[in-house]
Amino acid sequence: MATAAQLSGHFNRPIITAVRTDHRLHVTTTHYLPLPRRQRNLTSRLRHCMSLQVGNETPPTSTVDMEKLVGFLYNDLPHLFDDQGIDPKAYDEHVKFRDPITKHDTISGYLFNISLLKNLFTPDFRLHWAKQTGPYEITTRWTMVMKFSLLPWKPELVFTGLSIMAVNPETKKFCSHLDLWDSINNNDYFSFEGLVDVFKQLRVYKTPDLETPKYQILKRTANYEVRKYEPFIVVETNGDKLSGSSGFNNVAG
Repeated sequence: MATAAQLSGHFNRPIITAVRTDHRLHVTTTHYLPLPRRQRNLTSRLRHCMSLQVGNETPPTSTVDMEKLVGFLYNDLPHLFDDQGIDPKAYDEHVKFRDPITKHDTISGYLFNISLLKNLFTPDFRLHWAKQTGPYEITTRWTMVMKFSLLPWKPELVFTGLSIMAVNPETKKFCSHLDLWDSINNNDYFSFEGLVDVFKQLRVYKTPDLETPKYQILKRTANYEVRKYEPFIVVETNGDKLSGSSGFNNVAG
């Protein structure tokens, strides 16, 4: 059997065994699987605010109401860029924030970053889901669209990804926030790949003047996008019989 010393560098992620039917995910953890090596290396750097003891039997039991914190994020994060803003009391004073091109180690720096984005861009933040992914960890998936109005062509920058938020079990507040972008491979700070991704989206381009159904980007990678379209009609016609070849001819004209 492995000892605690042998497992000290391993961080585990729960298997989801129960789900509620509403939009909030209820997680029941039965056992834990190790994180992929690349993501484990990224997240482990921000976990100094926690002290997880790995024993020989079962994983540690959280003393924090993680389900309540998940619900809090569903209510709080949609206010990230509006006049209400997020609730700073939910974060440790020395919360660590990292994304591929930004780094802050205090709540004041974190709030400054939010204010800077709000003033330079017109951000539209959409939270898709939030769920517990560790004894003291919550992961969210989101989309953020930012229009840069200072440039004449007003480019829109689109970012999608995950936020891994660690909770300090002593204060029961968030002590780290790590953003991972879907569009790049190197999410370490400082990522030159991330900076290039930003500047590529600032280029001058002209969108074809075509009638396009409205959609929301759920995931944007370097090579493709996953979109959610609003319902729309592709083609319609009048007729009593639309099945078979005759129906196709009526639709095709």
